[in-house]
Amino acid sequence: MTALLTTEALDAAIAAESFTGVLTIDEGDTRTLERCEGFANRALGVRHTPSTRISAGSGNKGFTALAIMRLVEVGTLGLGDLVRPILGEDLPLIDDAVTIEHLLTHTSGIGDYLDEEGDGEIDDYVFSLPLHLLAETEAFLPALAGFPQKFPPGERFSYCNGGYVVLALVAERVSGRTFHELVQAEVCDRAGLTGTAFLRSDDLPADAALGYLDEAGNRTNVLHLPVRGNGDGGMYVTADDLHRFWNALLDGRIVSPGTLAEMTRPRVDVPSEHKRYGMGFWLGRRSSSLILEGYDAGASFRSTHLPETRTTVTVLGNNSEGAWPVIYALADAIDGTVRGKFLDEG
Repeated sequence: MTALLTTEALDAAIAAESFTGVLTIDEGDTRTLERCEGFANRALGVRHTPSTRISAGSGNKGFTALAIMRLVEVGTLGLGDLVRPILGEDLPLIDDAVTIEHLLTHTSGIGDYLDEEGDGEIDDYVFSLPLHLLAETEAFLPALAGFPQKFPPGERFSYCNGGYVVLALVAERVSGRTFHELVQAEVCDRAGLTGTAFLRSDDLPADAALGYLDEAGNRTNVLHLPVRGNGDGGMYVTADDLHRFWNALLDGRIVSPGTLAEMTRPRVDVPSEHKRYGMGFWLGRRSSSLILEGYDAGASFRSTHLPETRTTVTVLGNNSEGAWPVIYALADAIDGTVRGKFLDEG
């Protein structure tokens, strides 16, 4: 750490936006910090536990990228493959030159159905389709259609949610398997993840958290997001699974070390985010840290892994804003390795 984060400072970050969720730090095989704050279900008074399943928002883009790269490893896809022949007559506004690699690196330039460069609020009602229809990948086609190309493929970086749904669609069409099955088999099962899954928001199990729009009150995100997550986000994860995931990834149990090196090679610098981007993963701007991150109505999440020390810092929040002060406080304390401990100055 560049500076020791005291218990007092952490408590202040938790209180800043009424953080509700799970915070963990795992160093190797040892959990050095665990905080469970607030409620998975406010109305019923169900408190968070270390095993609560919480939506990671866009955090599963890394999982989508890994599923694609598994298809690349077995020769079903190539990074240079054009997307247009796979899509056929669907989504005709996607440029003929867009490749799989363009989509993975957010450099495709395709129009985004959830454009984060706009001026909307995180809890806006943004979907043009009934959300209960958005349970399978093909159902997203009407939502993805009608958005013109923003710039020529490869010209620059522009974060694109729709691009990752297109990747899910491509994966289904070339593999003959559903996207959700593909991620389960090729990522979750290979990594030994036991709590991570694409759950329906209208059919959540007892150990899954509702996503809340505000610091207080019982309004959830069920009317704001697809009923089931897809290539661009919405997977439910646990803190335990995330540390398990990072270790499996670095041990070569999901993709080969060579494939991982290609995925985590910095492709673009993103100064506005103070990070770089590879394929499906954010990367530390001045360190080797690997990052999954998500922000959505009822979800605020970041999991940072430091390969040198096998350290995972995870903040899983089940409201829109609550996790960010905690995430930023921890980010300020991370500088390539976690060398300090959390000190109690109370």
